[in-house]
Amino acid sequence: MSSATTVDGQGSKPVSTVLAAAAFTAAILGLGYLAFGLLTMLVFTAGFVGGLLLWLLVPSRGSWADIKVPYWVALLLFALHRVEENRMGFFRFLAEVTGLPTPELSSPPLVLLLALSVGAWLVVPFLMARGLRFGRYLAWTFFASMGVTELAHFLVFPWFSDVAWHYVPGMWTVIALAPVAWFGMWRLARGANVKPILSGPEQTTATPRHRQNELRHVLACLSSAVREHT
Repeated sequence: MSSATTVDGQGSKPVSTVLAAAAFTAAILGLGYLAFGLLTMLVFTAGFVGGLLLWLLVPSRGSWADIKVPYWVALLLFALHRVEENRMGFFRFLAEVTGLPTPELSSPPLVLLLALSVGAWLVVPFLMARGLRFGRYLAWTFFASMGVTELAHFLVFPWFSDVAWHYVPGMWTVIALAPVAWFGMWRLARGANVKPILSGPEQTTATPRHRQNELRHVLACLSSAVREHT
């Protein structure tokens, strides 16, 4: 094995891609801290840390064709989840139980956090369809955020206050969202068949040219997503 790569279930990961994924995760953590403070940041950004670890540790055989149905369904349910949170006052609830002020919607850390996280998830279809490893990392973060982080509405947030277990804004849509995300993670890990279905650059050993082209694609997609959300 070349010193320039690490290995997962379907091929090698260039160290440059691993470093880019780690840097992106660190940026999300930093923006989460600036926007919400330490405690809330640990909850909100757990999906990116968990997604990074899953991408690094879990052999994944799924292609874009394998995950596109749970991806689009989860994305739709996530939009409905945000509507429930906004209509029922989730951030007001969070400010009450944490004692921290609700971040302004126009605050730079919050704008950048939303642009980078949601923007990155929106380019998953493009990156996965091209067989880019960074797209697979982003897919793991998306499903981990929807299927694990959002469970905080049941497992974490109700215990922030002194009253008995109670409704937390956004709770009901998680009942549908989380299982769809779990199914997406299962398909991402196993694919439609037991045997790996490989395509694109994941089919061959990474070369410096492949790594450079992959990073260019990723940076171009993320830059476009940030411009659209700011």
